[in-house]
Order: sequence, then structure tokens, then C-alpha cells
Amino acid sequence: MRIEVNGKPQDIQARTLAEALAELGLTDAVLATAVNGCFVSSTERDEIPLQYGDRVEIVMPMQGG
Repeated sequence: MRIEVNGKPQDIQARTLAEALAELGLTDAVLATAVNGCFVSSTERDEIPLQYGDRVEIVMPMQGG
């Protein structure tokens, strides 16, 4: 299925947000996620189904100084 991840088209096999993160190699990463503009907490990711054309945003924290 084709979704958009951080503005770029991505073909995935995953059916949930948690599966998509695993497929993208981000299983253990500390990050924030949103699907179609709605924040998704880490505890809800395995319950959020993905559909063709969904927009997924993944934000990772950055250290500054």
C-alpha cells in the first residue's frame, strides 16, 4: 500500500502504524507520530490502522546546544 511518510511517498506492507514503524526500522526509536494530522501516542500505535493515501508524520527529538 502507498502512504506518505514525512511528505514522501512510501510503499509498505504494514496495516497499522506500529507495523509501519517496524517496517521503517523505527521500532525502538523515541519519536512522535501523527496520522492525517492527528497525534498518535506510542500506546495507540498498534491500534491505528493505515489506509492507502494516509499521511504519516514522524518527528524525532534533536539535541541542541
